[in-house]
Amino acid sequence: ANVFQSHEEDDRKVRRREKNRVAAQRSRKKQTQKADKLHEEYESLEQENTSLKREIGKLTDEMKHLSEVLKDHEKICPLLHCTMNFVTLPRPDALASCLPR
Repeated sequence: ANVFQSHEEDDRKVRRREKNRVAAQRSRKKQTQKADKLHEEYESLEQENTSLKREIGKLTDEMKHLSEVLKDHEKICPLLHCTMNFVTLPRPDALASCLPR
């Protein structure tokens, strides 16, 4: 009975060790997949960030340009020289000449 018992214990140990090995393997695989996913997410966010920075650059340039255009327009705009112009304008088309078409 003693030999049979130790053989059964060995079997149990082997099964436990195998089960543990498989579980460890599964855990490592899961960790690797998680790391891969995080890396992909990181790459994607980096690309988005670069794209948004480029867009910010374009919009900043556009804003500078439009500010210059507005500054130039203010110099010649009859509506901005006198607050009374709205009242004293002889014809509404004078106002229209200032507005964008």
